[in-house]
Amino acid sequence: MAHIHLEDGSFSLFWVMVWWIIALVLIGAALCFLRSGRRKNQNTITIAAFVTAAAFVISQIEIPFFGGVHLNLTPLIGILAGPVLGALVVLVINTLSAAIGHGGWGLIGANVLVNLSEVTIAFLVFRGARGLLPDLFSRAGIATFVGLFCGNLVMVLIILVSGIQGVTQSSSQVLAGLTLIIAVNMGVAIIEALLTGLIVRYIGKIRPDILGEKTA
Repeated sequence: MAHIHLEDGSFSLFWVMVWWIIALVLIGAALCFLRSGRRKNQNTITIAAFVTAAAFVISQIEIPFFGGVHLNLTPLIGILAGPVLGALVVLVINTLSAAIGHGGWGLIGANVLVNLSEVTIAFLVFRGARGLLPDLFSRAGIATFVGLFCGNLVMVLIILVSGIQGVTQSSSQVLAGLTLIIAVNMGVAIIEALLTGLIVRYIGKIRPDILGEKTA
């Protein structure tokens, strides 16, 4: 969903470094948290590996809609693996994507921040709404939609703050174009919300422990 599809050189070196540094700080914090021993659930690590592969593959499948859009599965990463492992997952996915030309190498840091916001918000909404929405399909769908909406806002913020080199449009014109992109992305977000809801509901039926749900 939200992904900055720009070539290297679109952002100035200063902003490339700023987003990379912030991303590395967050990834470093995630690694420290994992090494502290508070997260040694082998099942969760295995799940993270599976969602990494699944998310990378599906993110490369382009839907021929408004010039091409794609799903990310980042909210599903948050729901199943959490934001700590999710930080490492989105780093791997964005690095592999850049390797095949899906965004510039310099934009990996910015894209990690965009996707990590989706992972984290979806995780928080899914867990936080447990008492209000016991139905897994509804809760996962809402968490996905909210997470993807926040990811789009982060994407727009990064682009507006960084500026795009070589673009002569004013900030208001750039924002108008980005608003259209958000509208298209949120249309596709409905599809991803439905898909994620179905996946989470199925997992809840066969392995509710993976979701942190109590077994019947």
